Amino acid sequence: MGEKNEIQEKEQRRVNHVIEEIHLRQKELYAKSSSLKESVVNLRQNFWEDVTVNLDEPDDVIETQASIKQQAELLSEQERFHGKVGEELKTLKKMKSNPYFGRIDFREDGESTSGPIYIGIASLMDHNDEDFLVYDWRAPISSLYYDYSSGKAQYQTIDGTITGEMTLKRQFIIRNGGIKSMFDTGVTIGDEFLQLALGNNASTTMKSIVATIQKEQNKIIRDERHRYLVVQGVAGSGKTSAALQRIAYLMYRYRKTLNKNNVVLFSPNPLFNSYVANVLPELGEENIQQTTFYEYLVDKIESNLTVESPFQHMEDKLTGMCGTYYHAKRACIDYKSSLNFKQHLDEYMSSLTSGGLQFKNISFRKRVIVTKEQIRDYFYSLDPTVSIPNKLELVAKWLLREMRKQQQKEKNKDWVMEQIALLDKEHYLHAHYHMQAQDQNELYVDETEEDFLRKKVVQRAFSILKKRIKQFQFVHILETYKQLFTDWPLKNAPEYWEDIREWTIKDLSRGYLAWEEATAYLYFKVCILGDTTDRLVRHLFIDEAQDYSPFQFAYIKQQFPYTRMTLLGDINQAIYTHDIKGSPLIPNSEDGRYKRIALTKSYRSTKQIVDFTTYFAPEGELIEPFNRHGQKPELVIHQGNVVVPLLSKIEALQDNGHETIALICKTRQECDNLLGLLRNSMSITKINEETRSYQKGILLLPVYLAKGIEFDAVVIPDASKTMYAGEADRALFYTACTRAMHELVILTDGKSSPFILEVPEDKYVVITS
Repeated sequence: MGEKNEIQEKEQRRVNHVIEEIHLRQKELYAKSSSLKESVVNLRQNFWEDVTVNLDEPDDVIETQASIKQQAELLSEQERFHGKVGEELKTLKKMKSNPYFGRIDFREDGESTSGPIYIGIASLMDHNDEDFLVYDWRAPISSLYYDYSSGKAQYQTIDGTITGEMTLKRQFIIRNGGIKSMFDTGVTIGDEFLQLALGNNASTTMKSIVATIQKEQNKIIRDERHRYLVVQGVAGSGKTSAALQRIAYLMYRYRKTLNKNNVVLFSPNPLFNSYVANVLPELGEENIQQTTFYEYLVDKIESNLTVESPFQHMEDKLTGMCGTYYHAKRACIDYKSSLNFKQHLDEYMSSLTSGGLQFKNISFRKRVIVTKEQIRDYFYSLDPTVSIPNKLELVAKWLLREMRKQQQKEKNKDWVMEQIALLDKEHYLHAHYHMQAQDQNELYVDETEEDFLRKKVVQRAFSILKKRIKQFQFVHILETYKQLFTDWPLKNAPEYWEDIREWTIKDLSRGYLAWEEATAYLYFKVCILGDTTDRLVRHLFIDEAQDYSPFQFAYIKQQFPYTRMTLLGDINQAIYTHDIKGSPLIPNSEDGRYKRIALTKSYRSTKQIVDFTTYFAPEGELIEPFNRHGQKPELVIHQGNVVVPLLSKIEALQDNGHETIALICKTRQECDNLLGLLRNSMSITKINEETRSYQKGILLLPVYLAKGIEFDAVVIPDASKTMYAGEADRALFYTACTRAMHELVILTDGKSSPFILEVPEDKYVVITS
């Protein structure tokens, strides 16, 4: 005991020394920051005084431009440097409380002694810039901390593999500059260390996990070899956290060539975007582009079309599908989500090279000046071997020539003179100066001031039309797409084809794209109009990838042809799809571009909750609970009114210190009904698909909006046989239960869901209300 205290005192002295060095560095940076701020302010105030302005001669103009550019670059550089100093000060502020979390002692082969290496969220050198006091967790040598225990170890550098022996691995919990706990541990982050990290209340934002990264998570974070990194992780396995640390690692590793604009995250819903927004800034990196796949589609589809959200799609599927309609609608969703439908679209598009492409009339001032028939005839008069997008380029050039002819015809009409009368003085002055200039040029000697103004008015009137032509808006994409379901003879039509045709034509005629239709329509539009691939994005992260259909994933791969992708998900939580065939989480094992990593240990929930949910996990994947104990899930059986037992359980959970209690319903409709019953008894925050963030308290939400988020306690208000019965409900029920960190309470009217009956009775507590 005495030896342990002596070691901790020695480590504490080192912590104190590092904090002193941080303080010195802060003082240095504050002085530099003040000086830089003053410099930036002076540059802004005196910008034009330091610029040589002379516009008398062409050479003088060039010199003036160069002078302005030089001054602007100097200002920009000073502002950028000031920003970097500010970011470093933020990092130092975090490190002052907790300078590092790990230590390893490593002796390289051929060396006689081993040196201590301390690991934290960022690197720190001493005030002489000679020795590293702390290594960034992303540095190559830091991988030893996550991958090895004492003994032989190695790590990769740019120059090759460094081998040696690790003689010590130690973990620290440091708060406000004081060592609260420290552990010497093996290859995995010690259970005691994890217990402290995982036993806290849920946060409204995800936290960095750099101190508790596990070996398998470290493989995800540092993988640089594979084009597609696929992570199948059970609920609570830390796959999303690992992905965010991976982003931070890549931005550190490729700092000179990778920035926030080169990385995109497709998240499951807007609430999730807010939930993970703090992780990268905690690690000293800027937030990347975050969006949902729905938002991505809507941004690229014409604004006059309405796209069904995946949440409305889910709601309709859960509340409105029954009988024959259910089977037909399911067949429609399955067909339009499949690669089979993509193949039919490809065949249909091939047929359009010889006929069938639809166009729109081009009108000016409510008068058709080029008919759709004229455009069609010109299009199909072109070489049939030329691709459709290239032929449309030729059509656009022809139409622009036609517009120029129309401009000449319109120039002398009465409406032009009416528009001239409405012009402001600036335009008349411009015309006057133009007339003065033309006196020097005999080519324009016959042009009058009125001619000049007429020409400008007509040019402006036709400019919008020309812009639309350049964007190929003369092509009637929607009408051409609709023909697939009206006139095109489909071979090997799917089951319920007539119902599918009828629904599709009805939706398209009112400008509505069902969720399963939206990707197919956009794919069709892109193929017809030409290449719109995104070459800027170098890394794409897709969370909840199990909810992407084969068609959606094929479209994503086409749109991001030069992008490395990290796909994260859990096939047990596939709530938007009916089966996992074709899931991007199950890639072709023979394709060397893919690397699949499985995370089987769940850290979010207590062992008791994991033991309970494992029995009805949809795919029966191996799920290992982390050894954090808590209460068994409770099954509350009530007769009649659910309000009294529900209020009683919520109050008990609050008494237990839980700050975020989620009432997770199956549908939005169930949420609305429950809110009506409870709103006069307690303060409840309802979360819907527009919610961007949430506060602690009692939260009410449908299960499909709870994806990727965790709560102190979860209450499922209705787990009856009528609510969760069929196999399609299994993933929903599993997802709802696995959101709970510490306690899970399930209420039922006595006729429990069959999924509960699959669990041995000793895995939960039954309470009769």
